[in-house]
Amino acid sequence: MKILLTDSATLKSKGDLSLDGFKKFGDVKEYENISRQELLSEVADTDILLCNKTVIDSEVIKAAKKLRYIGIFATGYNNIDIKSAASKNITVCNAGGYSTNAVVQQVFAYILAHYTKIAQYDSFVKQGGWKRSPVFSPLEYPTEEIFGKTLGIIGYGSIGRAVERAAEGFGMNVLVNTRTVRENGHTRFVDLDTLLKNSDIVTVHCPLNSQSADFMNQAAFEKMKRGAFFINTSRGGVVDEQALFSALESGRLSGAAVDVLKTEPMAEDCVLFNAKNITITPHTAWAPLATRKRLLDIVISNIEAFLSGNPQNKIIP
Repeated sequence: MKILLTDSATLKSKGDLSLDGFKKFGDVKEYENISRQELLSEVADTDILLCNKTVIDSEVIKAAKKLRYIGIFATGYNNIDIKSAASKNITVCNAGGYSTNAVVQQVFAYILAHYTKIAQYDSFVKQGGWKRSPVFSPLEYPTEEIFGKTLGIIGYGSIGRAVERAAEGFGMNVLVNTRTVRENGHTRFVDLDTLLKNSDIVTVHCPLNSQSADFMNQAAFEKMKRGAFFINTSRGGVVDEQALFSALESGRLSGAAVDVLKTEPMAEDCVLFNAKNITITPHTAWAPLATRKRLLDIVISNIEAFLSGNPQNKIIP
């Protein structure tokens, strides 16, 4: 079999992760970041295609004469035309759950950084501020406890549930909004308006689809508490970036932290680049080495399951 790996540069940093495990399935053609022209040429005689963020649309599917399987190095699959793949009996499998620990860690890194002002105080000290201070604790920046604050979680998959557990460990109150409510006798499920109006912090963990695209828009931000903090580690497309910019500039939000944007890498004219009180990380919440090793193991396991006739983590259109 011919195996095409389209964007390996998204999976490894300076060679810290070996992809040799795929060689047992056939001949591997690896691209660090395949061009559109190369993709359309290579896919013609490919049996198994492995990708992270490469766009596999109907044109690519049409050009794939032998393709039987698409394996995704991610949980989200909005870059794949699932219906076109299904129409040609191509199995598509994702890797759910691999990044839960890492994303939860990133969410609380954002929260703690925002409320403790650690970066600001570190800068203050290194610029000599503490040396010049007449008191032992110069209270230059206002800090807050997160104990007792209300965290609103949008989306209640494995990451949303893990964020809830972590929040409870910090003594926070939790509200959850999810499309499919499964009562558990513990979680407080609410509608979106109730969550936005009552949360001190809102964190998004839902997939990007036609229902969720741009749902965090001007109207949504206006419903949030004045001074609330907003986090998005899901997909950039769920946020109207101009609306987020306006909410930050107006002071409606005290801050925001995002790991994802609509266009990645960041576009030259990204409106959020110069926004006030925002932390932007380059889609790296999932990137610890242990997390990427777990992802690799899942993708390999998915291929083994497919070849044995019992596909797992299959995406159904």
